[in-house]
Amino acid sequence: MTVCKVERSRGKGHETVTATDTQRLSYSHTIGIVAMEGRGFSNPVDVAISSADRVYVVSRTNPDQPYGIRVGICDMAGDGYFGDFGDYGDGDGAFVWPTSLAFDQEDNLYLADEYNHRITVFDASGRFLAKWGEPGSEPGRFNGPSGVCVTPGGDLLVVDHLNNRVQRFAKDGSPLACWGERGDGAGQLDLPWGITVDGSGAVYVADWRNDRIQKFTPEGGFLASFGCSGDGPGEFHRPSGVAVDEDGYIYVADWGNERVQALAPDGEPVQILKGESTLSKWAEEFYEANPDEWEARQASEIEPELDPAVDTAYEASARLEPYFWAPVSVKLDRYGRLYVVESNRHRIQVFETT
Repeated sequence: MTVCKVERSRGKGHETVTATDTQRLSYSHTIGIVAMEGRGFSNPVDVAISSADRVYVVSRTNPDQPYGIRVGICDMAGDGYFGDFGDYGDGDGAFVWPTSLAFDQEDNLYLADEYNHRITVFDASGRFLAKWGEPGSEPGRFNGPSGVCVTPGGDLLVVDHLNNRVQRFAKDGSPLACWGERGDGAGQLDLPWGITVDGSGAVYVADWRNDRIQKFTPEGGFLASFGCSGDGPGEFHRPSGVAVDEDGYIYVADWGNERVQALAPDGEPVQILKGESTLSKWAEEFYEANPDEWEARQASEIEPELDPAVDTAYEASARLEPYFWAPVSVKLDRYGRLYVVESNRHRIQVFETT
């Protein structure tokens, strides 16, 4: 298996990363624009895609502007916007620190809220259906739930972040099983965040503080561990999201390294992406309606040549607009496209898989 190599060019500050004989992903388009209400996002943290191919994006915003919290609905091209739902708080249909979204096979949408220590359920129109969960460490209780996903059999898997475990629930919130404990050994977890399942039901967990992805059986038995601490190919710094395609390739939101990595089914690194965003359709429409803003943008440097003193991925991403900045989540649609949610730039970069 070929390991991708990193080629650096300082001409425009870009870092181009290629695989010598395999490229799984190519950039397609960007969805989003910053907005505290209506069309756009405010510090989005996750995305889920319904059976009708509508894209649901949850905005976490920030503590000083809680009115920006909502789930917005758009199409896959990032053209149409179909409204939003959700409120800030602890009432029915409200949330405070949303972390993750997942649809089940009946288009019920599950939202994890780490502040309220619960799961809230909506239908595809945004109508509140149910909520369940209480703070605690006993089975069925949470301490900061983060990632959620639905198994092929229809159960819900929830990463219980501060309890360092994964819990399995029935659709009505009844606890079925749990596994994991704090540590860095095989099967142990340290502040896990994202989660997904493959077609066979195997479970992949972004083991955040351990800088690795762990793979488990559907019952929670340890199968494999991919990655270690670092910034080289196949290494991670605080991975926050994971997705697996139908061929078994693994896509990781390498949050602390400001990049996304593609791994072969055996964990061998295949491709590294730093981001190459163009303007979204919403942004193009904004600039068409505001020519003075467009002129100001043209006069600015969105792709400056980086100063040699810039030596961290965070600093580079903060300066280069096309780059990922806080890529917190990765999700695949049924067509094989990968959606990378960037919290700090309030957008989603979409990549085609080949």
